[in-house]
Amino acid sequence: MNRMQAPSPQGELTHRLGELLRIGVALSKERDINRLLEAILIAAKSITNADGGTLYRMTDEQSLRFEIMRNDSLGIAMGGTSGVDIPFYPVNLFDKDGKPVLSMVAAYAVHHDRSVNVSDAYTEAGFDFSGTKNFDKKTGYRSTSFLTVPMKNHEEEIIGVLQLINAKDRNTGKVVAFSDEDQQLAESLASQAAIALTNRLLINHLETLFESFIQMINAAIDDKSPYTGGHCERVPTLTMMLADAVNNCKSGPLSNFSMSDRDRYELKIAGLLHDCGKVTTPVHVVDKATKLQTIYDRIDLVDTRFEIVRRDAQIAMLTGAASESVTRSLLKDIEDDREFLRRANIGGETMSDEDIARVRAISTRYRWCEAGGKTVDFLTVEEVDNLTIRAGTLTAAERQIINHHIEVTIQMLESLPWPKHLRHVPEYAGGHHERMDGKGYPRGLKREQMSVQARCMGIADIFEALTAKDRPYKKGKTLTESLTILGKFKLNGHIDPDLFDVFMWEKVYEKYAKEFLGPEQIDDVDPSKIPGYAPPPG
Repeated sequence: MNRMQAPSPQGELTHRLGELLRIGVALSKERDINRLLEAILIAAKSITNADGGTLYRMTDEQSLRFEIMRNDSLGIAMGGTSGVDIPFYPVNLFDKDGKPVLSMVAAYAVHHDRSVNVSDAYTEAGFDFSGTKNFDKKTGYRSTSFLTVPMKNHEEEIIGVLQLINAKDRNTGKVVAFSDEDQQLAESLASQAAIALTNRLLINHLETLFESFIQMINAAIDDKSPYTGGHCERVPTLTMMLADAVNNCKSGPLSNFSMSDRDRYELKIAGLLHDCGKVTTPVHVVDKATKLQTIYDRIDLVDTRFEIVRRDAQIAMLTGAASESVTRSLLKDIEDDREFLRRANIGGETMSDEDIARVRAISTRYRWCEAGGKTVDFLTVEEVDNLTIRAGTLTAAERQIINHHIEVTIQMLESLPWPKHLRHVPEYAGGHHERMDGKGYPRGLKREQMSVQARCMGIADIFEALTAKDRPYKKGKTLTESLTILGKFKLNGHIDPDLFDVFMWEKVYEKYAKEFLGPEQIDDVDPSKIPGYAPPPG
């Protein structure tokens, strides 16, 4: 056969079968539902050489919803990735009395579970093509041949309908009826397409279920501790903002870093689960707003003791055991010391050596009688330990309890049978308290032992904590204050220096601030005054 000869019917069929196989492989790889539906219709048009077509999806309301519409002659592209909504009402499968609708060819194909091949809509009896004819009048189009094929999943349930319009002769371009081969190929494609669509829907449903389960865990953590209620939402969001910024950054040491959609999803899941171990952390530790707080703030007990000491001083004066001037001086000291302990009870950035010494002095300066009549120091050893916490509200033991959550997180995540595309979740989620110099926890990893994703989460966790305005023991810092601390962390080996640079160059902090920070926190940042700031290359 020379090059000018048309392919034989057998050769043409072989070519189309090969095309069908290639299409099936392509459909199985598509992850996006809209692109998948669009690919199904376009493939069906191509394999049958149809001028147009529609793909319907079955709804829970027993109707067929228009998903994708294409018509080459009229230049119509609706649904799918076109961005154009389809303005038509769904095709009802049952009338208002509950009887099957058989006059519409798509509904007929569903009810009879078989393909319908119409050679000419204008001469075909038994179907209502009035809508088609009205469409033709408005557009000047001539809808002639129709091939309508139901799509069934692996459970033999019809999940959609594929309808093709106006088959064209491959040699002359003339509109012809769909051949038996066209029908067989379309049915085969519909079967493959239904499996691909069902698999993708099932995967999407499982992913949605999985993410909902994660959200349920986070909601339980948030319910335990309303003060950190937004933490499980904000850290993943900021992590993705920074990771995307690194992915888009074309200069600097991380310019070759890139993430696929699967990589992004894996990091998203890790971010959502980064604090799942907090389900085991005691509420009274997580919510400890003051140094003496357990289930309640024990500063009230200290106040009661001061009242007892003050009462004893007044009694001593009234009974002549102490002079009025001495008593007045003592009462003033009592009031000053009470106010001091109230202030000391509030966790701050730092507590001076002088203040710590004063707490210890107060603990033995006053004596009081317990209920059993025993005279004891004014403050217990445990109360002194709490009131002399240098920063924040947690003792070393309580901080260890808090820190233990990351070990629990890693244990929980490593015990799960992660699929291949999510196998790095434990590493990403478990690394956000490590330091680049190896002084972090729980495993003391160094920078070179950690992925870029885990290092991104470490910066996100710190910046979120600095700016958070829902903590019981501090106010949310401004952008400049937070970036200043973050810059110092870069210089002392705490965070990744390259990621900090991208955080600054791409102004990730501004994007985050617009979404999560209060107006009072968003000040004008002068990058040149931030410790560790380096201008971008070029």
